[in-house]
Amino acid sequence: MKLIDTVNAEGHVLCHDITVIVRDVKKGVAFRKGHIVRKEDIPELLKLGKEHLYVWEKDDTMYHEDEAAEILRQLCMGENTVASGPREGKIELSAACDGLLTIESERLRAVNAIEEITVATRHGMTPVKAGDKLAGMRVVPLVIKKEKMERVRAAAGEKPLVSVHPFLPMRCGVVTTGGEVYYGRIEDTFTPVVEQKLAEYALRVTERAVCPDDKETIIAAIHRMLDAGVDMVLTTGGMSVDPDDRTPAAIRDAGARIVTYGAPVLPGAMMLAGYFERDGRSIPVMGLPGCVMYARRTIFDLLLCRAAAGIELKREDITALGEGGLCLNCEVCTYPNCGFGK
Repeated sequence: MKLIDTVNAEGHVLCHDITVIVRDVKKGVAFRKGHIVRKEDIPELLKLGKEHLYVWEKDDTMYHEDEAAEILRQLCMGENTVASGPREGKIELSAACDGLLTIESERLRAVNAIEEITVATRHGMTPVKAGDKLAGMRVVPLVIKKEKMERVRAAAGEKPLVSVHPFLPMRCGVVTTGGEVYYGRIEDTFTPVVEQKLAEYALRVTERAVCPDDKETIIAAIHRMLDAGVDMVLTTGGMSVDPDDRTPAAIRDAGARIVTYGAPVLPGAMMLAGYFERDGRSIPVMGLPGCVMYARRTIFDLLLCRAAAGIELKREDITALGEGGLCLNCEVCTYPNCGFGK
């Protein structure tokens, strides 16, 4: 660093905080370490009694922290995200729309493994609202070697690290199974819960059917919904190994490609997920276990947001939910801002 006259400080980077003290009014930082002095700052600095300043000497081999943060922004900022300006060397990303946040986790770890680089994000596969904070990034020192930032570029790769996938306008079909509902012995309290969860992502139920525990009847109902052009099929009830529960076999025999029947998530171990291939489209189907009807958050919540954003449901992604897949049934539920499914 070097000492210069304040009147000549425009464009230079401060090496230290400049404080302001007004008796009985305020005491605080007027200009922070790392601030790039502007022409209009000079009269204010002189008013503070700063006729000389310590500044960083310019070096063509180094980036200022704001310049480095801008490089990190370029590497992180994907679809449907918006960025703040640099503030004290930090840039933040927010969601530009409602959708599902995705993080390139492996490459993010590679970036953060480089000393003096910090990129912090929310967990991936989390539903977010427009305006939600997604990530913050900065480098640790005031200046950083350009060569190191080139290593960061290589570690990050070409695809952005942080993106938001908007929820799609889907038409859903709900097949309610169970003789107790079909014959009117009890009221259907399951379908209203499903409709409420679908509404969280602006999904509409356009087809409904109530079936007894009969495989052929359930298959026929599913085919009618597929013929009607639904974008997702959901079945309620009949998902256990009880001999009267025929829904998993009906989904399979209706032509579904089963991704998984069973998931390491509680509540929701008996969940079924798969796809129907119809007219060049992959239409997700989910068989919902009974816990969806009474538990506040289940495996259905973890998979529905992905399907609603058009993210393919893969078995390896579902098995990975085992760590974090235990809902603690907190008295005050804060999902998705909690550890469930993370």
